[in-house]
Amino acid sequence: MVTYLYWTAIFLVAVAILYGIGVKMAKWKAAIALTLIILALGWSTYYFKYQQIFVKRYGGVMTIVVPAGQHHLGTTWKDDNMWIENYDPKSNTCIFSEYSKGNMLQGKVTIKNCNPLIPQMISGKVQSQSGEEKTE
Repeated sequence: MVTYLYWTAIFLVAVAILYGIGVKMAKWKAAIALTLIILALGWSTYYFKYQQIFVKRYGGVMTIVVPAGQHHLGTTWKDDNMWIENYDPKSNTCIFSEYSKGNMLQGKVTIKNCNPLIPQMISGKVQSQSGEEKTE
């Protein structure tokens, strides 16, 4: 909800500048330039500063896609940065990826020979960590 309010405010400011400078003062070059600057500043401020803050603190909106071939295991917050744990069954590794503000400084931790406590499908049978097999 907060995300939508933020973007509504940015677009209202942009439209007000277009109307005030472009229509009322008939200075279209200046109005378009200022509008583009406002939109670029609004986008960069959201992307590099506010996106995760809105999601964590105020229930904002954010979408992250799990890479193909990996399984999502968990997500946690460290300060205002999100850490995502995925499992790659082909390489048997757990990957902890930091999703920081603007994707600028991201950390990544890879645990090799990781066997998360989730049942694995082997030829139509579920095999648990203890080696027991159950047919599904």
